[in-house]
Amino acid sequence: MSDISITAGQADDRADAVPAGLGRTAVLALGTFAVGTDAFVLAGFLPDVAASLHVSTGGAGQAVTVFAAAYALASPLVATMTARVPRRALLVAALVLLAVANAGSALAPNLPFLLVTRVLAAVAAAAYTPTAGAVSVALVRPELRARALAVVVGGLTVATALGVPLGDAIGAVMGWRAALWLVAALCLVTAVAAGALMPSLPGGMPVPLRARLAALRHPGVAAVLPLTALGMTAAYTVYAYAVPAFAGVGVSGSGTTWMLGFYGLGAVAGNLASGIAADHLGPVRVLAVGYTLMAASMTGFALLAATGLRAPVAVGVASAVWGAASWCQTPPQQHRLIEAAPAQAPLLVALNSSAIYLGIGAGTVIGGLAVPAGAGTMFTIAAVLALTALAWLATTSRTPTSAR
Repeated sequence: MSDISITAGQADDRADAVPAGLGRTAVLALGTFAVGTDAFVLAGFLPDVAASLHVSTGGAGQAVTVFAAAYALASPLVATMTARVPRRALLVAALVLLAVANAGSALAPNLPFLLVTRVLAAVAAAAYTPTAGAVSVALVRPELRARALAVVVGGLTVATALGVPLGDAIGAVMGWRAALWLVAALCLVTAVAAGALMPSLPGGMPVPLRARLAALRHPGVAAVLPLTALGMTAAYTVYAYAVPAFAGVGVSGSGTTWMLGFYGLGAVAGNLASGIAADHLGPVRVLAVGYTLMAASMTGFALLAATGLRAPVAVGVASAVWGAASWCQTPPQQHRLIEAAPAQAPLLVALNSSAIYLGIGAGTVIGGLAVPAGAGTMFTIAAVLALTALAWLATTSRTPTSAR
């Protein structure tokens, strides 16, 4: 679920860079891997965070909520305020701030302190990820630009497949604070590499915030964009509380790590397949399948929780389907938005990213409120939200300005 947007000026302004191969984009991908891991790693050990800070699991989930909300709100503001900053300096500064924020989270003595550090981390992530995408296409020959962007986006998807389960495993052995220290260390290593290997690229012309938000008035955009937030709300109602949720279907301890791994593998597969399928079948059909599968997987989880049946294989399959359904949304939604207003494509991709994180934040709030009611209730709410997204899709797909 990338929030990478690229303007023509950024892609073509290659002042001191020599167009080359994909080698240096690996450094940028390492940074997006750190960002992706940081965004969701706390979900793997929220009960431990809650116990350490003497709050409820739902209270600890606010750490995920505030990160998502801060990212969504900061993304357009940071892009506007940092437009003229040289790209290498911005990359390094963002990674250093992300390292400091994670170190602060690792040292947090209480929940308010943790929430402040998560907001700082979100601001740093909002500065880094779009910049990494723009720089990646400025580093390579024109025929390699799409692949360069894919490498950077790959850092986020690999973080989902590997970073979060690994963080959960490390947290189980060494504690949640150790996992955050490792993320901080990875950010510093990447900052050093970026400072040493990235060329000096100038900033671009700022796009006024008013111009960024003006795209929301387009009828097609107004019909499509809310679905991004709604779909992500459905996808993340349970994710931040994966530990108690999986416990409710008979999976705990190291089993949770495995299930998060299956979720991540499904996420990577769903993200890749949906882009290809959207070109051949149309984005609306892909989204319809995605929301149907999401509702089905959540319903399956709810039935397992209600009956007390222990079926780890079924949980693993449902986890992979859940991940695929969650991460298949972004390519077709971007397709619909860009078709609705092609001239505003870069701004729409950025606004879609804000909607993604608003949905993640909303889902985490809803999940936190549902935690005391048990896993079955959490999964049922997520299923209802997925069906609501499907209904919204059925309605807005009739809008002439949206892609079918």
